[in-house]
Amino acid sequence: MAGQGSGAVQSAVLTNQDWVQFWEQPNPGFHKPYVNPTLKKHLPLLLAGRSNLRILVPLCGKSWDMKWLADQGHTVVGVEVVPRAIEEFFSEQKVAFTTSPAPAVEGTLYQSKDKKLQLYCCDIFKVSPKTVGQFDAIWDRAGMDAVNRKDRAKYVEVLQSLMAPGCRCLMAALQYDETKHAGPPHHVSDEAVHEAFKAGSVVKEVGSEDATKDILESWEFDKMTERVFLITPK
Repeated sequence: MAGQGSGAVQSAVLTNQDWVQFWEQPNPGFHKPYVNPTLKKHLPLLLAGRSNLRILVPLCGKSWDMKWLADQGHTVVGVEVVPRAIEEFFSEQKVAFTTSPAPAVEGTLYQSKDKKLQLYCCDIFKVSPKTVGQFDAIWDRAGMDAVNRKDRAKYVEVLQSLMAPGCRCLMAALQYDETKHAGPPHHVSDEAVHEAFKAGSVVKEVGSEDATKDILESWEFDKMTERVFLITPK
């Protein structure tokens, strides 16, 4: 797949406040009211036969994936900058929660009473091993698609720092004709993933799914592919 070429539309640069405004829409197009089929399909790769894992879901929104993973006995830690998304997650999943200040990440920690669901409302770039620890697994659906292109390297550095020894990261990234859409979601080529993670991780391409049905009417292209990668520390 091609990387960003000279014909690419100029990428939009979004702030955290822009994401807050996106979530003010009644039905944000990037949220899907079901467990992600790619996660279901490739779950054995993520878990590798392990149980009771600590799993990170970066830029989590109100993803149903988190409750689904927690119901299987894992402790799920999400990071999301928009309070409304987190509050709607707990409300829609009918999970009671508490809140507490999280000064180490300059945010708030929302967690279920059994602490199997822990969602930090903060900027992803405030997260580090010192503030949230490390993880056995990471499920990243379109994280690289969401962050500004200029922040990709920094985003990957955060993910790599949060990988415990033996961690397995399952990443889904979207690809389309980037001459027709500025993003987000941003087009993420195979080469971009390999290049971003090459310093400290091994990247393996494990799947490719037709994601055309997820295209919104406002996006001016008619085909989209979801590429799936398994990323492990070197």
